[in-house]
Amino acid sequence: MRKTVWIVAMISALGSSCAGKPPEVAEKPPGADLRSALDSIEAEDLLKHIRALSSDEFEGRAPGTTGEEKTVNYLVEQFKRFGLKPGNPDGTYLQQVPLVGITGQPEAFFASGSKRLSVHFPDEYVAVSHRFRPESRVENSEIVFVGYGVVAREYGWDDYKGVDLKGKTLLMLINDPPVPDPADPSKLDEKMFRGNAMTYYGRWTYKYEIASEKGAAAAIIVHETGPAGYPYEVVSGSWGRENFDIKRPDGNAGRIAVESWVGLDTAKKLLSLAGQDFDALKKSALSKDFKPVPLGVRANFVVRNKLRDVQSRNVLARLEGSDPGRKDEYVIYTAHWDHLGKDEKLQGDQIYNGALDNASGTAALLELAEAFTKLKTPPKRSILFLSLTAEEKGLLGAEYYVENPLYPLGKTVANINMDGINPWGRTTDIVVIGLGNSTLDDVLTEAARLQGRTVKPDAEPEKGSFYRSDHFEFA
Repeated sequence: MRKTVWIVAMISALGSSCAGKPPEVAEKPPGADLRSALDSIEAEDLLKHIRALSSDEFEGRAPGTTGEEKTVNYLVEQFKRFGLKPGNPDGTYLQQVPLVGITGQPEAFFASGSKRLSVHFPDEYVAVSHRFRPESRVENSEIVFVGYGVVAREYGWDDYKGVDLKGKTLLMLINDPPVPDPADPSKLDEKMFRGNAMTYYGRWTYKYEIASEKGAAAAIIVHETGPAGYPYEVVSGSWGRENFDIKRPDGNAGRIAVESWVGLDTAKKLLSLAGQDFDALKKSALSKDFKPVPLGVRANFVVRNKLRDVQSRNVLARLEGSDPGRKDEYVIYTAHWDHLGKDEKLQGDQIYNGALDNASGTAALLELAEAFTKLKTPPKRSILFLSLTAEEKGLLGAEYYVENPLYPLGKTVANINMDGINPWGRTTDIVVIGLGNSTLDDVLTEAARLQGRTVKPDAEPEKGSFYRSDHFEFA
Protein backbone atom coordinates (compact mmCIF):
# COMPACT_ATOMS: atom_id res chain seq x y z
CA MET A 1 0.00 0.00 0.00
CA ARG A 2 1.28 3.46 -0.88
CA LYS A 3 1.86 5.42 2.34
CA THR A 4 0.24 8.61 1.07
CA VAL A 5 -1.70 10.03 3.98
CA TRP A 6 0.73 8.61 6.47
CA ILE A 7 3.92 10.20 5.20
CA VAL A 8 2.19 13.57 5.01
CA ALA A 9 0.80 13.18 8.51
CA MET A 10 4.03 11.99 10.09
CA ILE A 11 6.25 14.56 8.39
CA SER A 12 3.75 17.23 9.39
CA ALA A 13 4.08 16.14 13.01
CA LEU A 14 7.84 15.98 12.87
CA GLY A 15 8.09 19.41 11.28
CA SER A 16 4.98 21.28 12.36
CA SER A 17 5.42 24.83 13.55
CA CYS A 18 4.35 27.02 16.42
CA ALA A 19 1.51 29.39 15.67
CA GLY A 20 2.70 32.57 14.04
CA LYS A 21 5.99 31.10 12.81
CA PRO A 22 6.68 29.86 9.29
CA PRO A 23 6.47 26.07 9.01
CA GLU A 24 9.59 23.98 9.11
CA VAL A 25 9.67 22.24 5.75
CA ALA A 26 11.38 18.90 5.24
CA GLU A 27 14.29 19.26 2.82
CA LYS A 28 14.97 15.58 2.13
CA PRO A 29 13.05 12.30 1.97
CA PRO A 30 12.27 10.56 5.27
CA GLY A 31 15.15 8.74 6.94
CA ALA A 32 15.37 5.06 7.82
CA ASP A 33 13.65 5.44 11.20
CA LEU A 34 10.63 7.19 9.72
CA ARG A 35 10.56 4.85 6.74
CA SER A 36 10.49 1.84 9.06
CA ALA A 37 7.56 3.33 10.97
CA LEU A 38 5.73 4.05 7.72
CA ASP A 39 6.31 0.52 6.50
CA SER A 40 4.53 -0.79 9.59
CA ILE A 41 1.26 0.59 8.22
CA GLU A 42 -0.54 -2.08 6.24
CA ALA A 43 -3.79 -1.98 4.28
CA GLU A 44 -4.99 -5.14 5.97
CA ASP A 45 -4.53 -3.57 9.41
CA LEU A 46 -6.61 -0.59 8.35
CA LEU A 47 -9.31 -2.87 6.98
CA LYS A 48 -9.33 -4.89 10.18
CA HIS A 49 -10.12 -1.77 12.23
CA ILE A 50 -12.69 -0.56 9.70
CA ARG A 51 -14.44 -3.92 9.58
CA ALA A 52 -14.60 -4.10 13.36
CA LEU A 53 -15.83 -0.55 13.95
CA SER A 54 -18.41 -0.66 11.15
CA SER A 55 -19.72 -4.13 11.97
CA ASP A 56 -23.31 -4.62 13.12
CA GLU A 57 -21.92 -5.48 16.55
CA PHE A 58 -21.07 -1.78 17.04
CA GLU A 59 -24.64 -0.73 16.14
CA GLY A 60 -23.63 2.38 14.20
CA ARG A 61 -21.57 3.92 17.04
CA ALA A 62 -24.11 6.49 18.24
CA PRO A 63 -23.32 8.42 21.44
CA GLY A 64 -25.13 7.20 24.51
CA THR A 65 -25.74 3.68 23.21
CA THR A 66 -24.31 0.20 23.55
CA GLY A 67 -22.45 1.02 20.34
CA GLU A 68 -20.56 3.77 22.14
CA GLU A 69 -19.55 1.39 24.92
CA LYS A 70 -18.15 -1.11 22.43
CA THR A 71 -16.38 1.61 20.44
CA VAL A 72 -14.77 3.27 23.46
CA ASN A 73 -13.60 -0.07 24.82
CA TYR A 74 -12.12 -0.99 21.44
CA LEU A 75 -10.19 2.27 21.16
CA VAL A 76 -8.84 2.09 24.71
CA GLU A 77 -7.77 -1.51 24.13
CA GLN A 78 -5.86 -0.52 20.98
CA PHE A 79 -4.10 2.44 22.61
CA LYS A 80 -3.03 0.21 25.49
CA ARG A 81 -1.80 -2.44 23.05
CA PHE A 82 0.37 0.17 21.32
CA GLY A 83 1.95 1.09 24.64
CA LEU A 84 0.77 4.70 24.51
CA LYS A 85 0.28 6.66 27.71
CA PRO A 86 -3.21 7.67 28.84
CA GLY A 87 -4.13 10.98 27.24
CA ASN A 88 -5.93 12.39 30.25
CA PRO A 89 -3.66 13.72 33.02
CA ASP A 90 -5.96 11.90 35.48
CA GLY A 91 -4.39 8.64 34.28
CA THR A 92 -7.23 7.46 32.03
CA TYR A 93 -7.75 7.29 28.29
CA LEU A 94 -11.08 9.11 28.55
CA GLN A 95 -12.42 12.63 28.69
CA GLN A 96 -16.00 12.67 29.94
CA VAL A 97 -18.28 14.71 27.67
CA PRO A 98 -21.67 15.52 29.27
CA LEU A 99 -24.39 15.75 26.64
CA VAL A 100 -28.13 16.17 26.59
CA GLY A 101 -30.16 14.11 24.13
CA ILE A 102 -33.12 16.04 22.72
CA THR A 103 -35.97 14.30 20.91
CA GLY A 104 -38.44 16.93 19.82
CA GLN A 105 -42.03 16.69 18.64
CA PRO A 106 -42.75 19.98 16.85
CA GLU A 107 -45.97 21.48 15.59
CA ALA A 108 -46.14 24.63 13.47
CA PHE A 109 -48.39 26.83 11.38
CA PHE A 110 -48.19 30.26 9.81
CA ALA A 111 -51.06 32.74 9.62
CA SER A 112 -51.89 36.04 7.98
CA GLY A 113 -55.30 37.42 8.81
CA SER A 114 -57.80 34.67 8.06
CA LYS A 115 -55.31 32.72 5.93
CA ARG A 116 -53.42 29.84 7.51
CA LEU A 117 -50.64 27.56 6.28
CA SER A 118 -50.21 24.28 8.14
CA VAL A 119 -46.92 22.47 7.57
CA HIS A 120 -45.99 18.81 7.98
CA PHE A 121 -42.96 17.64 9.95
CA PRO A 122 -40.40 16.61 8.72
CA ASP A 123 -41.35 16.60 5.02
CA GLU A 124 -41.99 20.35 4.77
CA TYR A 125 -40.16 21.73 7.77
CA VAL A 126 -38.07 20.75 10.77
CA ALA A 127 -37.86 22.53 14.09
CA VAL A 128 -35.92 21.90 17.28
CA SER A 129 -35.43 23.69 20.55
CA HIS A 130 -32.02 23.37 22.17
CA ARG A 131 -33.30 24.85 25.38
CA PHE A 132 -33.25 22.11 28.00
CA ARG A 133 -36.91 22.30 28.90
CA PRO A 134 -39.89 20.03 28.18
CA GLU A 135 -41.70 22.55 26.01
CA SER A 136 -40.87 25.70 24.05
CA ARG A 137 -43.50 27.89 22.42
CA VAL A 138 -43.45 30.70 19.90
CA GLU A 139 -46.88 32.29 19.53
CA ASN A 140 -48.02 34.88 16.98
CA SER A 141 -44.45 35.97 16.32
CA GLU A 142 -44.14 38.33 13.38
CA ILE A 143 -41.99 36.90 10.59
CA VAL A 144 -39.34 39.24 9.19
CA PHE A 145 -37.31 38.38 6.10
CA VAL A 146 -33.68 39.29 6.89
CA GLY A 147 -31.99 38.23 3.65
CA TYR A 148 -28.93 36.15 4.43
CA GLY A 149 -28.98 37.20 8.09
CA VAL A 150 -25.37 38.36 7.99
CA VAL A 151 -23.44 41.03 9.87
CA ALA A 152 -19.92 41.14 8.38
CA ARG A 153 -18.20 44.42 9.08
CA GLU A 154 -15.10 43.46 7.10
CA TYR A 155 -17.30 43.44 4.01
CA GLY A 156 -19.37 46.45 5.02
CA TRP A 157 -22.43 44.19 5.23
CA ASP A 158 -25.31 44.35 7.70
CA ASP A 159 -28.62 42.69 6.84
CA TYR A 160 -30.23 43.97 10.05
CA LYS A 161 -29.64 47.73 9.78
CA GLY A 162 -30.32 48.27 13.48
CA VAL A 163 -33.93 47.03 13.30
CA ASP A 164 -35.28 45.78 16.64
CA LEU A 165 -36.06 42.09 16.13
CA LYS A 166 -36.69 41.01 19.71
CA GLY A 167 -39.42 38.39 19.80
CA LYS A 168 -39.60 38.18 16.01
CA THR A 169 -39.20 35.10 13.82
CA LEU A 170 -36.41 35.59 11.29
CA LEU A 171 -36.70 34.08 7.81
CA MET A 172 -33.28 33.82 6.19
CA LEU A 173 -31.40 32.34 3.26
CA ILE A 174 -28.64 29.75 3.50
CA ASN A 175 -25.01 30.40 2.49
CA ASP A 176 -23.35 33.79 1.89
CA PRO A 177 -24.79 36.55 -0.29
CA PRO A 178 -23.62 35.62 -3.83
CA VAL A 179 -22.65 39.17 -4.79
CA PRO A 180 -22.06 39.59 -8.55
CA ASP A 181 -18.74 40.97 -9.77
CA PRO A 182 -19.37 44.58 -10.92
CA ALA A 183 -17.00 44.04 -13.86
CA ASP A 184 -18.58 40.74 -14.91
CA PRO A 185 -22.02 39.98 -13.42
CA SER A 186 -21.76 36.37 -14.62
CA LYS A 187 -19.09 35.84 -11.93
CA LEU A 188 -19.06 36.37 -8.18
CA ASP A 189 -17.18 39.24 -6.60
CA GLU A 190 -14.06 37.65 -5.06
CA LYS A 191 -13.73 40.63 -2.72
CA MET A 192 -17.11 39.88 -1.13
CA PHE A 193 -17.46 36.75 1.02
CA ARG A 194 -14.58 35.04 -0.82
CA GLY A 195 -16.51 34.63 -4.05
CA ASN A 196 -18.02 31.17 -4.38
CA ALA A 197 -16.22 29.79 -1.30
CA MET A 198 -18.55 29.65 1.69
CA THR A 199 -17.46 31.65 4.71
CA TYR A 200 -18.68 30.95 8.23
CA TYR A 201 -21.38 33.58 7.67
CA GLY A 202 -22.99 31.11 5.29
CA ARG A 203 -23.24 28.25 7.77
CA TRP A 204 -26.57 27.44 9.37
CA THR A 205 -24.91 27.48 12.78
CA TYR A 206 -24.00 31.14 12.30
CA LYS A 207 -27.57 32.00 11.26
CA TYR A 208 -28.98 30.72 14.55
CA GLU A 209 -26.18 32.31 16.59
CA ILE A 210 -26.83 35.77 15.17
CA ALA A 211 -30.59 35.31 15.61
CA SER A 212 -29.98 34.58 19.30
CA GLU A 213 -27.82 37.71 19.58
CA LYS A 214 -30.66 39.76 18.08
CA GLY A 215 -33.12 38.47 20.67
CA ALA A 216 -35.31 36.72 18.12
CA ALA A 217 -37.88 34.15 19.21
CA ALA A 218 -37.22 31.80 16.30
CA ALA A 219 -35.24 31.54 13.09
CA ILE A 220 -36.24 29.76 9.90
CA ILE A 221 -33.66 28.94 7.23
CA VAL A 222 -34.88 28.41 3.67
CA HIS A 223 -33.30 25.26 2.28
CA GLU A 224 -32.00 25.22 -1.28
CA THR A 225 -29.91 22.24 -2.37
CA GLY A 226 -27.28 24.20 -4.30
CA PRO A 227 -26.44 26.83 -1.68
CA ALA A 228 -26.76 24.36 1.21
CA GLY A 229 -24.53 21.76 -0.43
CA TYR A 230 -26.90 18.87 0.36
CA PRO A 231 -30.54 17.96 -0.33
CA TYR A 232 -33.40 18.67 2.06
CA GLU A 233 -33.55 14.96 2.92
CA VAL A 234 -30.26 15.38 4.79
CA VAL A 235 -31.86 18.02 6.99
CA SER A 236 -35.12 16.15 7.54
CA GLY A 237 -33.28 12.89 8.22
CA SER A 238 -30.90 14.29 10.82
CA TRP A 239 -33.17 16.87 12.44
CA GLY A 240 -36.06 14.43 12.55
CA ARG A 241 -34.18 12.23 15.02
CA GLU A 242 -32.63 12.72 18.45
CA ASN A 243 -30.40 15.78 18.59
CA PHE A 244 -27.65 16.47 21.10
CA ASP A 245 -26.00 19.42 22.76
CA ILE A 246 -23.35 19.93 25.41
CA LYS A 247 -24.89 20.07 28.87
CA ARG A 248 -24.57 23.62 30.18
CA PRO A 249 -25.49 25.13 33.56
CA ASP A 250 -27.88 27.67 32.01
CA GLY A 251 -29.77 25.00 30.04
CA ASN A 252 -29.12 26.94 26.82
CA ALA A 253 -31.49 29.65 27.99
CA GLY A 254 -29.69 32.18 25.79
CA ARG A 255 -30.50 30.39 22.54
CA ILE A 256 -33.52 31.21 20.45
CA ALA A 257 -36.56 29.15 21.40
CA VAL A 258 -36.93 27.46 18.02
CA GLU A 259 -34.44 26.69 15.26
CA SER A 260 -36.10 25.67 12.01
CA TRP A 261 -35.61 24.88 8.34
CA VAL A 262 -38.27 24.91 5.64
CA GLY A 263 -38.08 23.37 2.20
CA LEU A 264 -38.06 25.75 -0.76
CA ASP A 265 -41.64 24.96 -1.79
CA THR A 266 -42.81 25.57 1.77
CA ALA A 267 -40.96 28.90 1.85
CA LYS A 268 -42.70 29.98 -1.35
CA LYS A 269 -46.09 29.07 0.11
CA LEU A 270 -45.28 31.01 3.27
CA LEU A 271 -44.30 34.07 1.26
CA SER A 272 -47.45 33.83 -0.83
CA LEU A 273 -49.41 34.47 2.39
CA ALA A 274 -47.59 37.80 2.51
CA GLY A 275 -48.10 38.54 -1.18
CA GLN A 276 -44.35 38.29 -1.70
CA ASP A 277 -42.33 36.58 -4.42
CA PHE A 278 -39.40 34.44 -3.28
CA ASP A 279 -37.15 35.20 -6.26
CA ALA A 280 -37.71 38.94 -5.95
CA LEU A 281 -36.91 38.94 -2.24
CA LYS A 282 -33.83 36.81 -2.81
CA LYS A 283 -32.59 39.23 -5.46
CA SER A 284 -33.12 42.20 -3.14
CA ALA A 285 -30.94 40.47 -0.52
CA LEU A 286 -27.86 40.73 -2.78
CA SER A 287 -27.43 44.44 -2.05
CA LYS A 288 -25.63 46.11 0.84
CA ASP A 289 -28.65 48.40 0.97
CA PHE A 290 -31.02 45.56 1.84
CA LYS A 291 -33.24 46.17 4.86
CA PRO A 292 -35.36 43.65 6.81
CA VAL A 293 -38.81 43.09 5.33
CA PRO A 294 -41.75 42.51 7.73
CA LEU A 295 -44.02 39.98 6.05
CA GLY A 296 -47.26 40.46 7.96
CA VAL A 297 -47.29 36.72 8.66
CA ARG A 298 -47.24 35.22 12.15
CA ALA A 299 -45.30 32.11 13.15
CA ASN A 300 -46.56 29.62 15.70
CA PHE A 301 -44.39 26.78 17.00
CA VAL A 302 -44.71 24.28 19.81
CA VAL A 303 -41.74 21.97 20.40
CA ARG A 304 -42.17 19.30 23.06
CA ASN A 305 -38.84 17.83 24.10
CA LYS A 306 -37.98 14.47 25.56
CA LEU A 307 -34.65 15.02 27.32
CA ARG A 308 -32.04 12.57 28.56
CA ASP A 309 -28.60 13.03 30.06
CA VAL A 310 -25.87 11.25 28.12
CA GLN A 311 -22.37 10.78 29.48
CA SER A 312 -20.32 10.36 26.32
CA ARG A 313 -16.54 10.23 25.99
CA ASN A 314 -13.63 11.40 23.94
CA VAL A 315 -10.88 8.77 23.84
CA LEU A 316 -7.27 9.92 23.88
CA ALA A 317 -3.70 8.66 24.16
CA ARG A 318 -0.37 10.48 24.38
CA LEU A 319 3.12 10.01 22.99
CA GLU A 320 5.61 12.14 24.91
CA GLY A 321 7.99 14.28 22.86
CA SER A 322 11.74 13.69 22.88
CA ASP A 323 12.90 17.31 23.20
CA PRO A 324 12.86 18.55 26.84
CA GLY A 325 12.35 22.09 25.57
CA ARG A 326 9.41 21.22 23.32
CA LYS A 327 7.67 18.21 24.79
CA ASP A 328 5.12 20.47 26.48
CA GLU A 329 3.98 21.51 22.98
CA TYR A 330 1.38 19.31 21.29
CA VAL A 331 0.33 18.16 17.85
CA ILE A 332 -3.19 16.74 18.06
CA TYR A 333 -4.41 14.13 15.61
CA THR A 334 -8.20 13.80 15.59
CA ALA A 335 -10.84 11.53 14.10
CA HIS A 336 -14.42 11.24 15.30
CA TRP A 337 -15.51 7.75 16.30
CA ASP A 338 -19.27 8.31 16.19
CA HIS A 339 -21.77 7.70 13.41
CA LEU A 340 -25.58 7.72 13.17
CA GLY A 341 -26.42 4.61 15.15
CA LYS A 342 -29.55 2.74 14.15
CA ASP A 343 -33.14 3.63 13.31
CA GLU A 344 -35.65 1.16 14.68
CA LYS A 345 -38.40 2.73 12.55
CA LEU A 346 -36.79 1.29 9.42
CA GLN A 347 -37.84 -2.03 7.95
CA GLY A 348 -35.02 -4.53 7.44
CA ASP A 349 -31.50 -3.25 8.03
CA GLN A 350 -31.70 -0.57 10.73
CA ILE A 351 -27.99 0.10 11.27
CA TYR A 352 -26.01 2.98 9.78
CA ASN A 353 -22.62 1.27 9.80
CA GLY A 354 -20.47 4.29 8.89
CA ALA A 355 -17.51 2.49 7.32
CA LEU A 356 -16.26 5.59 5.50
CA ASP A 357 -17.68 8.15 7.93
CA ASN A 358 -15.79 7.63 10.10
CA ALA A 359 -14.57 4.13 10.82
CA SER A 360 -11.97 4.83 8.13
CA GLY A 361 -10.67 7.99 9.81
CA THR A 362 -10.64 6.27 13.18
CA ALA A 363 -8.71 3.36 11.68
CA ALA A 364 -6.24 5.88 10.25
CA LEU A 365 -5.82 7.45 13.69
CA LEU A 366 -5.09 4.05 15.20
CA GLU A 367 -2.61 3.09 12.48
CA LEU A 368 -0.78 6.40 12.83
CA ALA A 369 -0.68 6.03 16.60
CA GLU A 370 0.84 2.57 16.31
CA ALA A 371 3.31 3.71 13.65
CA PHE A 372 4.55 6.57 15.82
CA THR A 373 5.38 4.09 18.57
CA LYS A 374 7.74 2.34 16.13
CA LEU A 375 10.02 5.38 15.94
CA LYS A 376 13.27 4.90 17.84
CA THR A 377 13.26 8.61 18.62
CA PRO A 378 9.80 10.17 19.06
CA PRO A 379 9.06 13.59 17.55
CA LYS A 380 10.35 16.61 19.45
CA ARG A 381 6.85 17.66 20.40
CA SER A 382 4.33 15.47 22.18
CA ILE A 383 1.45 13.99 20.22
CA LEU A 384 -2.13 13.57 21.37
CA PHE A 385 -4.26 11.02 19.53
CA LEU A 386 -7.81 12.19 20.13
CA SER A 387 -10.86 10.22 19.00
CA LEU A 388 -13.87 12.48 19.37
CA THR A 389 -17.52 11.89 20.13
CA ALA A 390 -20.63 13.51 18.64
CA GLU A 391 -19.16 15.00 15.48
CA GLU A 392 -22.32 14.00 13.66
CA LYS A 393 -24.33 15.95 16.24
CA GLY A 394 -22.54 19.25 15.61
CA LEU A 395 -18.81 18.78 16.37
CA LEU A 396 -19.70 18.51 20.04
CA GLY A 397 -16.80 16.35 21.20
CA ALA A 398 -14.31 18.73 19.61
CA GLU A 399 -16.15 21.76 20.95
CA TYR A 400 -16.07 20.30 24.44
CA TYR A 401 -12.35 19.56 24.24
CA VAL A 402 -11.57 23.09 23.05
CA GLU A 403 -13.69 24.55 25.85
CA ASN A 404 -12.10 22.16 28.36
CA PRO A 405 -8.62 21.40 27.00
CA LEU A 406 -6.52 18.82 28.81
CA TYR A 407 -3.38 20.52 27.49
CA PRO A 408 -3.10 24.29 26.98
CA LEU A 409 -4.36 25.43 23.58
CA GLY A 410 -1.56 27.98 23.60
CA LYS A 411 0.85 25.04 23.53
CA THR A 412 -1.11 23.18 20.85
CA VAL A 413 0.73 23.94 17.63
CA ALA A 414 -1.34 21.94 15.14
CA ASN A 415 -4.43 19.84 14.64
CA ILE A 416 -4.55 17.25 11.87
CA ASN A 417 -8.04 15.83 11.40
CA MET A 418 -9.08 12.69 9.52
CA ASP A 419 -12.73 12.43 8.52
CA GLY A 420 -13.13 9.79 5.84
CA ILE A 421 -9.92 8.61 4.18
CA ASN A 422 -9.46 7.85 0.50
CA PRO A 423 -11.05 4.44 -0.29
CA TRP A 424 -10.40 4.55 -4.04
CA GLY A 425 -6.70 3.72 -4.20
CA ARG A 426 -3.67 5.65 -5.41
CA THR A 427 -3.96 9.26 -6.52
CA THR A 428 -1.52 11.82 -7.86
CA ASP A 429 -2.90 14.68 -5.81
CA ILE A 430 -4.00 15.56 -2.30
CA VAL A 431 -7.13 17.69 -1.96
CA VAL A 432 -7.01 19.91 1.12
CA ILE A 433 -10.26 21.13 2.65
CA GLY A 434 -9.61 24.70 3.75
CA LEU A 435 -6.34 25.17 1.87
CA GLY A 436 -4.97 28.59 2.77
CA ASN A 437 -6.30 28.53 6.33
CA SER A 438 -3.34 26.72 7.92
CA THR A 439 0.32 27.47 8.62
CA LEU A 440 0.97 23.81 7.71
CA ASP A 441 0.20 24.27 4.01
CA ASP A 442 3.89 24.52 3.10
CA VAL A 443 4.75 21.42 5.14
CA LEU A 444 2.04 19.46 3.37
CA THR A 445 3.07 20.73 -0.05
CA GLU A 446 6.68 19.68 0.52
CA ALA A 447 5.70 16.26 1.86
CA ALA A 448 3.51 15.73 -1.20
CA ARG A 449 6.32 16.86 -3.53
CA LEU A 450 8.61 14.20 -2.11
CA GLN A 451 6.08 11.66 -3.38
CA GLY A 452 5.65 13.30 -6.77
CA ARG A 453 2.20 14.52 -5.76
CA THR A 454 0.47 17.88 -5.91
CA VAL A 455 -1.73 19.68 -3.41
CA LYS A 456 -5.06 20.95 -4.71
CA PRO A 457 -7.78 23.05 -3.10
CA ASP A 458 -11.33 21.91 -2.44
CA ALA A 459 -13.14 21.63 -5.78
CA GLU A 460 -16.47 22.58 -4.18
CA PRO A 461 -15.70 25.35 -1.66
CA GLU A 462 -19.28 26.60 -1.88
CA LYS A 463 -20.37 23.60 0.23
CA GLY A 464 -18.48 24.89 3.26
CA SER A 465 -16.85 21.56 4.09
CA PHE A 466 -14.13 23.36 6.07
CA TYR A 467 -16.73 24.16 8.74
CA ARG A 468 -18.25 20.68 8.87
CA SER A 469 -15.67 18.57 10.70
CA ASP A 470 -13.83 18.63 14.01
CA HIS A 471 -10.75 20.55 12.88
CA PHE A 472 -12.89 23.70 12.66
CA GLU A 473 -13.26 23.85 16.44
CA PHE A 474 -9.47 24.17 16.70
CA ALA A 475 -9.23 26.86 13.99
